[in-house]
Amino acid sequence: MTPRARDLGLAAGPYQPGEHNAITDVAGVRVGHTTLRREPAIHTGVSAVVPERLPLSAGVYAGNGYGKLVGSTQVAELGVIETPILLTATMSTFRVADALISWMLTRDPGLPSVNPVVGECNDGWLSDMPARPITAEHVFAALDGARPGPVEEGCVGAGTGTVALGFKAGIGTSSRTLTLRGAGTVTVGALVQANFGGTLRTCAGTHARPGASEMELLGLDDGSCMIVVATDARLDGRQLTRLAKRGVYALGRVGAAYSHGSGDYGLAFSTASAGEHVADRHLSPLFAATLDAVEESVLNSLLAAVTTVGRAGHTAPAWRPG
Repeated sequence: MTPRARDLGLAAGPYQPGEHNAITDVAGVRVGHTTLRREPAIHTGVSAVVPERLPLSAGVYAGNGYGKLVGSTQVAELGVIETPILLTATMSTFRVADALISWMLTRDPGLPSVNPVVGECNDGWLSDMPARPITAEHVFAALDGARPGPVEEGCVGAGTGTVALGFKAGIGTSSRTLTLRGAGTVTVGALVQANFGGTLRTCAGTHARPGASEMELLGLDDGSCMIVVATDARLDGRQLTRLAKRGVYALGRVGAAYSHGSGDYGLAFSTASAGEHVADRHLSPLFAATLDAVEESVLNSLLAAVTTVGRAGHTAPAWRPG
């Protein structure tokens, strides 16, 4: 079994993870994947973050908006999400959004309107994106297959064909539990679809970068990252936007380049339905825990991924700490 970052002493911060060290440690949050591999040219998929109850308070932040996060303007305007959050490949975004609307209508045929939330990363280095192989059946499978508990990481779902910091990456997740003044014990969890550029750095002080020719081919300074943050702390949309920002800021810890061609988005939501909202002056520990969870999620995405050969013989090497 491939070790996770925590097993290698690469987990940052003072707070402990939840039971599964995953976004699903936030009660009421499930994750599902549909993975498509058709050698040699298709390495893609869909990942779903599915809250058991909707709508929920939410916030969104675009660190660099060179990408697509369908539904983000309504989330920003109203501070609410109405649907599960789906992640996929760039050119499959709108097929996935259409399928998500269909899935919502199967659950409530009387819906007068629905705002699907779908994010994407460009997996075109390894996968034939113009083929657009994602179908409604794949989307339904990810949604209906979403489960609590341990979350599969690496080359699965929307991370099947993604590359980050010059290495094969994919889906990664982590969580933290902490005591928050006025709220008691709370959990924050993160899930990332890692596909961004830069030079890999770890909290152990190590740096890693592929050879020069590989760096040029992989376009290390381009790419994107979709970051989903969930918490059971009672926060409003404005506060959750602040939490989403910390998710994007955390990419700097692992060496993100934040380049012109980068689409770095954070989306945060709260599952809490009762109690007082946490006061702003008490949020700093939650911000710190979010930074730590996102950092560890990225490292987990890299450690779980395997060397992958994709379309046109393109190769993304796995990262293994020396």
